[in-house]
Amino acid sequence: MAKREPNVALGRLLAESHWTHRQFARAVNRVGTETGIPLRYDESAVSHWLGGTVPRGAVRACILEALSRRLGRPVTHAEAGLPVPRDRSFTAADTVEEVIDLGRLDMDPSRRSVLGVGLFSVALTIPGWPDVVGRAEAVQSGRTTRIGRNEVDMVVAMTERISELDDEFGGRHARPMAASFMVNTVASYLRADAPEDVRKAMLSAASDLLYLTGYMAVDEGLHGLAQRYYVKALELAGEAEDHLTYCTTLRGMSVQAVDLRHGVKAMELADAAAAASPQAGPRMRAFLTGQQAHAAAQTGDRTGALRYIREAEAAMERAESRGKAFGSYDPSSLNYHVSQVRYELGDKAGAVEAMQQADRLRPSVYQRTRVHRRGLLAERQLELGHLEAACATWHQALDDYPKVQSGRADDRVKAMCGLLRPHLKNATARDLYDRARTIAPSTLIT
Repeated sequence: MAKREPNVALGRLLAESHWTHRQFARAVNRVGTETGIPLRYDESAVSHWLGGTVPRGAVRACILEALSRRLGRPVTHAEAGLPVPRDRSFTAADTVEEVIDLGRLDMDPSRRSVLGVGLFSVALTIPGWPDVVGRAEAVQSGRTTRIGRNEVDMVVAMTERISELDDEFGGRHARPMAASFMVNTVASYLRADAPEDVRKAMLSAASDLLYLTGYMAVDEGLHGLAQRYYVKALELAGEAEDHLTYCTTLRGMSVQAVDLRHGVKAMELADAAAAASPQAGPRMRAFLTGQQAHAAAQTGDRTGALRYIREAEAAMERAESRGKAFGSYDPSSLNYHVSQVRYELGDKAGAVEAMQQADRLRPSVYQRTRVHRRGLLAERQLELGHLEAACATWHQALDDYPKVQSGRADDRVKAMCGLLRPHLKNATARDLYDRARTIAPSTLIT
């Protein structure tokens, strides 16, 4: 028989609670009584738990609830060193618990290196709309905490503010902030009592925050982590019956896949996003078909790519005549997709022209995007043999680079330095390279 390992995690939580073993047992018994499970534990049972004995599933739930009440924050199975019951059917509470564990991992700088281990997986199971819709109906916390529209509005406003910080300064600092907000505030709202319309609105707001956090993980190159955030966003969107966030998240997953050169998976996700979108307006239609065009071009489907990009252009024209933007998808974004389609289909000069148009049209607030896209534009100018033009564009990217904290921006600067080395006898290239050495971290230059 295998020797049991002490449950160090549970011992850590018990120490944090400042309970004796007897007090802990009594607290667990009280929770059991409230939930209709008569329990008669004493301090010896606690000693067994700490020694590695795993209590039955219903008791584990009582243990977590007792600790959560004592510590004033959600305590999950993973944090308490306890396995999740195998026979537990899916509920929204399961998703919230997984979100808490994921967010806590992301918040902890000492464990940040662990996040890089997870790789992008083309085999990841993506939950379909019928699989996730309406699955939170049976979730009721039974607690006295109750939320209303004010809490929903606060989550929406905070998500918008974090998104603005990401656009302007990059996600390196904004993502841990988003994870902390999810764990310390939003998770408790998801477990609170609320009228049905408020409950669904909170699920939707949380889904949007998870999508944004996943997007920022992509920006840092943490692709496995991003996929985990995206899947949780899909689950909460389904529970909220929020088609918009669900299909937006699928599209974000397609963007991630196409940037990693997984064209077939990107096409699958882009098609799923378009199929999930209910009665899309023209700007939303452009948002979705532009991504389908990019993915189709990467798979070599020239006919499909050109058809989708024409649909996106026509939809954007209709949308612009109506005003009111959908998120950040605007003529600049569409021109970026036009550029990507042209590049994938071999028209490098046309790709440069469209990328330049995207740069001219891009609102000034999108600082991080500007650095990344200008770096990409310069790389393509250099592919055409236009060294001086490429250097001028790279100088523009470096103007904004010190203001942003972004993995993708770092990647473009690193690529720039590598591409410049064969041209350092050229005075313009040498001047740019020397400037980069004064701005960028040495790890990107060597």
